[in-house]
Amino acid sequence: MNINKDATAPEDDADLLYGVPAIAGFLKVRPRQAYHLVDKGGLPTFRLTSTVCARRSTLKAWLAAREAEALKGAA
Repeated sequence: MNINKDATAPEDDADLLYGVPAIAGFLKVRPRQAYHLVDKGGLPTFRLTSTVCARRSTLKAWLAAREAEALKGAA
């Protein structure tokens, strides 16, 4: 049994959002809104060469944390 995972495994590729339009689609916002959030440092993103990327799993965790903060503040 091989426990070392290949860095290009399909499930890893499925988690990657490549480009702001893909990130915007995942978040269900307009691309311009996503560009604004990226420019302001409001989204957990990284760059591959000059392309902005994010991981679905990271964005889901980030959204869950924002939700928890909002619910905590409302209580």
